[in-house]
Amino acid sequence: MADLRQTIEEMTESTEKVKKDRKNWVSFVESDVINFLMLNEIDKMSIDDGQGNKAKLTRRKDGSVYVECTSSNVL
Repeated sequence: MADLRQTIEEMTESTEKVKKDRKNWVSFVESDVINFLMLNEIDKMSIDDGQGNKAKLTRRKDGSVYVECTSSNVL
């Protein structure tokens, strides 16, 4: 009888996270995240995608939103 157990490589090959590029992250922050912040009247918000991309958003007194994005890339 054959051993039907999977190797570590076989078990993890389908669970690899898809790498997101910085342009998509910044676009997401500057569209969807800002819309969420404005619609829910949030003053400050920090988000992190778990892959090194982070953003801090702060609503200013004049109603504008200050966005600070950072990212980490492995080359």
